[in-house]
Amino acid sequence: MNFVRSLIFAVVQTALTIFFSLVALASFPFSAHARYRLITGYNRTVIWLARWVLGIRYVVEGREHLPKQPAIVLAKHQSAWETVAFLFLFPPVSPVIKQELLKVPFFGWAFRMLSPIAIDRSSGREALKQIVAQGQDKLAQGFWVLVFPEGTRVSPGEKGRYGIGGSWLAAESGAPIVPVAHNAGEVWPKNAFIKRPGTVTVRIGPAIEPTGRSAADLTRAVEAWIETEMARLPPAAARQ
Repeated sequence: MNFVRSLIFAVVQTALTIFFSLVALASFPFSAHARYRLITGYNRTVIWLARWVLGIRYVVEGREHLPKQPAIVLAKHQSAWETVAFLFLFPPVSPVIKQELLKVPFFGWAFRMLSPIAIDRSSGREALKQIVAQGQDKLAQGFWVLVFPEGTRVSPGEKGRYGIGGSWLAAESGAPIVPVAHNAGEVWPKNAFIKRPGTVTVRIGPAIEPTGRSAADLTRAVEAWIETEMARLPPAAARQ
């Protein structure tokens, strides 16, 4: 049944991606925030579809920790689920992505209209400068910034190397950091066609103020909080 459900989901998601990419292109004359509200209808629809076709639900804990002003979200990266869901679970965010994603037919076209921060990850320190320069601009426009500090998806129970890009942006801009842990990879594994039913727990931590702290210190604080909370999250299948 999981295979059949996953097949149905994949077919419908592909159709939605094509449709919303055309909607995204048509939204070009609108303001960045108007485009965002329109295009993220795709994200809401996909997560709704995941619930009713795949049986993947979610709960969000810690919304009270979200600051009033634009902030930088540093989150665990396990799955494609959070790359879709976080664009509507948080205030409007500008996600940091690799430039290659913008070249993907349909998906990349739509993503370009969401005002992402597209970087060349192979350029080393230059990529960090891109995050800071573009990130400060997005924060000034009222967007939050979404960064997956591990850079790539990691399997449940594993930990990648935490990069300092998001923390460096916080240190330079003064914007607070919001750490986020979740277990989406348990039901929507990376690079896996078959998804499993269950409930994703998204846990939002207290904001971390960057004043007087280095990017390296902020990164260590974020990593410690996220990895500690990862060990405390309930199994995704426990709340079916």
